[in-house]
Amino acid sequence: MKKINYLLLLSIAVFSQLAFYSCKKDDPEENINWVLSWSDEFAGAAGQLPDATKWNYDTGGGGWGNNELETYTNNPANVSLDGNGHLVITAKSDLTSARIKTKGLFDQQYGKIEASIKVPAGTGMWPAFWMLGSDIDNNTWPACGEIDILEANGAKPTIVHGTVHGPGYSGGSGITSSYTLKSGRIDTDYHLYAVEWSSSSIKFFVDGIQYSEVKPSDASPSQWVFDKKFFLILNLAVGGNFVGNPPASSITLPKSMYVDYVKVYKQTN
Repeated sequence: MKKINYLLLLSIAVFSQLAFYSCKKDDPEENINWVLSWSDEFAGAAGQLPDATKWNYDTGGGGWGNNELETYTNNPANVSLDGNGHLVITAKSDLTSARIKTKGLFDQQYGKIEASIKVPAGTGMWPAFWMLGSDIDNNTWPACGEIDILEANGAKPTIVHGTVHGPGYSGGSGITSSYTLKSGRIDTDYHLYAVEWSSSSIKFFVDGIQYSEVKPSDASPSQWVFDKKFFLILNLAVGGNFVGNPPASSITLPKSMYVDYVKVYKQTN
């Protein structure tokens, strides 16, 4: 009887040890602790421009290298707070819109970058939350690198895209993936768009679900250029290569992009 009990206890101990090891997280990235390094929750009065200590503007037209139709302004009619904790970027019927950036004010190498956003649907709408290498003035695109955390084609309101661009893999040859929302649409709900960026990869998420991972080997034999600081950009384009360039008469405006918050984290372990 004692021998049977001993064997039973030994079996239980071995099983428990195997279960312990099977539950351990061997991937150190799964145990990352994130500490907030920068954020904007867009508090302020309705009609107020975004915080000038955090954002500045790209202005003008000319297509922006993508055959876009809009002209970007720093007019509150195109970019302002709504008084309820949101940034609103509006493309208007005169084909004006806005593109704001943290260039010269904030940048970071590696981390978790996320934003809660509701973007417009409709023909010709091209909303984006993205990043460019901070050395762009001396190292022009695509050599500076680009990380598109969110891009959407307004004609396809349940699909979003995450892409990286660099030398040899830019424009229509960017390394890209798409994701179909599990529920809702891009224009009826806020969704959380994020990347987790490290020296070994860039992971893309929507609403906490990882749908893509890009590694340096994916860019080979071209150069991996995501090992330096990048700054943030939010914009709403009208027309352009990504969504197609329909006649302006077929685009229904105004349309607005709503941003609840943007947060950037650093890794602490």
